[in-house]
Amino acid sequence: MRLVRLIANLGYGSQKDVKMLLKAGRVTRADGSTLSDGDKVEHADIRIDGEELDPPQGSVLMLHKPAGYTCSTSDPGRVVYELLPERFEYRNPIIAPVGRLDRDTTGLLLLTDDGQLLHRIISPKANVPKVYEAELARPLTGEEAGVFASGTLLLKSEKTPLLPATLEVLGETRARLTIQEGRYHQIRRMFAAVGNHVEMLHRVSIGRLTLGDLAEGEWRLLNADEVALVFSDP
Repeated sequence: MRLVRLIANLGYGSQKDVKMLLKAGRVTRADGSTLSDGDKVEHADIRIDGEELDPPQGSVLMLHKPAGYTCSTSDPGRVVYELLPERFEYRNPIIAPVGRLDRDTTGLLLLTDDGQLLHRIISPKANVPKVYEAELARPLTGEEAGVFASGTLLLKSEKTPLLPATLEVLGETRARLTIQEGRYHQIRRMFAAVGNHVEMLHRVSIGRLTLGDLAEGEWRLLNADEVALVFSDP
């Protein structure tokens, strides 16, 4: 791929904008030597104004999502793209959330421009386990684990029962829940179905991938070994 198109696809501007960056000598190798559109250079060796180029196409990012941000630009209010470099929203293909966390849910969110990987993770056939911790409005009754594990729980307005889910009691009003689906507001609706209300919800892990020490509101690029953890049972 020509250098102008590569940089434009990463969201740095139109191809015209990128040509102007090149003409101004702002696109260089790591050693400071200037680049032109016909040059062949490794992605990792490209610099713009001395800064490393954004992650290449096919990348996977992990974001520690705070409350108050949505995953879609079509929803009102703040969006998760505000937590990333502004260019990321304009990449082609776009870096998209892998599934969604609603506005009030915090925790691990993946984003990628690898469409095949995205669909592989969210496909119902993949059965990728996702672990959440919930703070509830009312004490647990002791019956929730059996209901969630039964494979017969039918959410309101749906015709297909949920797959079995695992509940671990963490306290009187706290629970850890492992699900293998990603239906709309699934966990909130599951607890509503047993007469409770989720006050706070946090995604802990996807497969064996966890946030580690990633601070709330921060993001980082994942390597291939970390991406593979997504498809491993916790």
